Amino acid sequence: MFLTTHIRPATGQDADILYQFLCDLEEMALNRNHFNATLERNLADPLIHYLIAECDGQVVGFVSCHIQYLLHHAGKVGEIQELYVLPPYRNQQIGQKLIQALEELARQQQLINLEVTANQKRTETHRFYQRWAFQPTHFKFVRSFQ
Repeated sequence: MFLTTHIRPATGQDADILYQFLCDLEEMALNRNHFNATLERNLADPLIHYLIAECDGQVVGFVSCHIQYLLHHAGKVGEIQELYVLPPYRNQQIGQKLIQALEELARQQQLINLEVTANQKRTETHRFYQRWAFQPTHFKFVRSFQ
């Protein structure tokens, strides 16, 4: 039996739980002041969407999507930046519901496509996205300045 899940937009009141989720996802403590400033800025940006998954009033997951106008696509593209579900709530279709909510957003925003990049070590994550018809068509190269 799967849990009843409600998907809603994130607000500034979700900062604490989002911070916890991101620290867990990144496997490190993020700078909280920088996190708060970035979240505040992004919540005000109409091209950035944070969706929260709640079960019985408890926040159990979220997904973020940044929309950009890209020349090489000649239009709007959405990119999933983060998707996280608390470990005890995984395999309860919460990630699926978050992706379905993003698909609806993609249709409303008339996106050309929805993209995602996942760390190479997250093989379960790769399988999750491939089940949702995401295709591994690109390599991502990163140069760090920190």
